[in-house]
Amino acid sequence: MTRTRMLALAVGTAMATALIGGCGTNQSSAPSADGDSITVFAAASLKAAFTEIGEQFKTDNPGASVEFSFAGSSDLVTQLTQGADADVFASADTRNMDKAVAADLVEGDPVNFAANTLTIAVAPGNPKGITSFADLAKPGISVVVCAPPVPCGGATEKVEKASGVTLSPVSEENSVTDVLGKVTTGQADAGLVYVTDAAGAGDKVTAVAFPEAAGAVNTYPIAVLKQTAHNELAHRFVDLVTGEAGQKALAKAGFVKP
Repeated sequence: MTRTRMLALAVGTAMATALIGGCGTNQSSAPSADGDSITVFAAASLKAAFTEIGEQFKTDNPGASVEFSFAGSSDLVTQLTQGADADVFASADTRNMDKAVAADLVEGDPVNFAANTLTIAVAPGNPKGITSFADLAKPGISVVVCAPPVPCGGATEKVEKASGVTLSPVSEENSVTDVLGKVTTGQADAGLVYVTDAAGAGDKVTAVAFPEAAGAVNTYPIAVLKQTAHNELAHRFVDLVTGEAGQKALAKAGFVKP
């Protein structure tokens, strides 16, 4: 090989190396979510819809993941005020979100993204013949409700006051899913749950609608938390929930627009 040809080859190799190195630099500077994970604290009634939304979130953000903690909204607020680590909070009512705002945990203004109403869940086929809210107060009917601090419990209290019917529940649960569980396992004749929970239970329960529920609609707000270490991803999740794909998943689960 001549000296001139060797020199040309060396120059070409150097230029190729520089080009490859430049491409590598551009790729590494692009934003990536690899290894990032956010934690979402969400009301128990959101489990089905948010699980589906979570899968879409991972598709939209390759390399990122989302973990959920589902429980009664009041329990979640208590955990947050005691220092629990989370990036996003979605409540089943504005009352518990207001507590998070008052504790200076929330970034910006919460966004209302869904609404839900109560229904009566009974055993398949409605063997006790329950047809109204007033029937829940009849002797021999064991009914389970949410505890008053829980959003579904607050809604139940509103219905009681508006209807003049006072219930004597056999138990008050800390989440709507616990109420549903009492009915599906035969521990109670009836339970006051959300329309979405009854729908999600399929043929395990029969839902009995009652008109008084229209006066106790719960609005669901969502917000990014100030403590988040993944602010951009947290906002992407909120945008997904409030956007077309999230709203479609929520409607599929039985939620309505706020």
